[in-house]
Amino acid sequence: MKNPNDGFIKGRLRSIKFALKGMWLLLTTEDSIKVQFSTAILVTLLGFYFEISSVEWMIQFLAIGLVLVAEALNTAVEKVADFIHPDYHEKIGFIKDIAAGAPAFAALISLIICGIIYLPKIIVIL
Repeated sequence: MKNPNDGFIKGRLRSIKFALKGMWLLLTTEDSIKVQFSTAILVTLLGFYFEISSVEWMIQFLAIGLVLVAEALNTAVEKVADFIHPDYHEKIGFIKDIAAGAPAFAALISLIICGIIYLPKIIVIL
């Protein structure tokens, strides 16, 4: 919540604190984020190993960001839905299924990007 006594800089610093707390909560409590973050570390290490270009780095990090953001938003939607209606409800289930589709799309696109970047490099090795 915004504190009316905070100036611009202090307000931004508080916002950063809340954002970092949210990132920490995601990384320490949500299995899907743990998997996606671990995968991000793996492909980052692959990027160093295969010495990918600057453009490939940018695209890879955009894809990683897309997946992590989609996972975070999906988690937020699920937490709100569970808070509003803790028991099973058909409409809440529909909403949660749709929200789960977002990181699935992001992961699929990221796999395609990964293939475009790394398959030619792996084929050369073989």
